[in-house]
Amino acid sequence: MKPEIHPKNYRLVVFRDMSNEQSFITRSTVETKETVKWEDGNEYPLYKLEISNLSHPFFTGKVNFVDTAGRIDKFNKRYAKK
Repeated sequence: MKPEIHPKNYRLVVFRDMSNEQSFITRSTVETKETVKWEDGNEYPLYKLEISNLSHPFFTGKVNFVDTAGRIDKFNKRYAKK
């Protein structure tokens, strides 16, 4: 393999699916500012996902509607100055 083509900052990172609050840990180079304590008692960087294989309808066989933009629009309409 060619030298110096792969990133050097691989580390364990926790990925959390925000639609169902499930998490998994894997090696990654993703940049993140948050950390979380994992099941083994160690603290790891946390990266939040909107959807993953744990909640995507193709992988689960269920239709889950994730309404992130709709909630914001409802809030803005409800509390907008009239």
